[in-house]
Amino acid sequence: MKLNFTGVSDPGLIRSNNQDAYYIDPEGRFFIVADGMGGHAGGEQASRIAAGQIEAYLSANWNSSKPSGQLLQEALLQANEAILLDQQNHPERSDMGTTIVVVIFRPKEPPLCAHVGDSRLYRFRNSQLELLTQDDTWVARALKMGEITPEEARIHPFRHVLSRCLGREDLRQIEVQQLDVQAGDRLLLCSDGLTEELADPKIADYFKEISLVEKAALSLVEAAKQHGGHDNITVVIVALN
Repeated sequence: MKLNFTGVSDPGLIRSNNQDAYYIDPEGRFFIVADGMGGHAGGEQASRIAAGQIEAYLSANWNSSKPSGQLLQEALLQANEAILLDQQNHPERSDMGTTIVVVIFRPKEPPLCAHVGDSRLYRFRNSQLELLTQDDTWVARALKMGEITPEEARIHPFRHVLSRCLGREDLRQIEVQQLDVQAGDRLLLCSDGLTEELADPKIADYFKEISLVEKAALSLVEAAKQHGGHDNITVVIVALN
């Protein structure tokens, strides 16, 4: 399958800096979105450490005999260790961390996704948008258990409270999921700056109306800004043809 892809990141309308980071492998082998936290400098540093570390590890080990799932797990765990080391060397950033979502396309293996936190992966197929990841948040767990409704989840005061992120000593395991993809699908990796402003049906509308990945990405970011732009907004779209 041939891949067409693009990425856009915007600080939004409220914040002066951008604590999101993303990386698109020029050959379309893997895609990364990270959303940092921990203050003006800490969040920006954490997301960039994570994206850079994962990119370097995947590139260096791409042709190894390791299965893709192991490769992804090791890449994210090494990124976690790199953030912890930076915390030790810079106590003023001791509370920094980052979410992460990574998609990998490796020859002769099914595509995989790994994620930590509340940056998301969606699949758009046959005019339907489906969330493929589950947020590592208290609200997501409560929603899954039926303790709150989707409407309550969107406005819950604890919706930003993460149960897991990179930059924590207790992070020991990275879940990896196999992706069901086919020609015609589009994958969306994004930070919560998009999903906080636009509900899933609204995001789906943009995919229905716009076929070009570059135009769709820019339109989603602009729509999120028009709806408030309270956070940094990062969008990566991968079209499978």
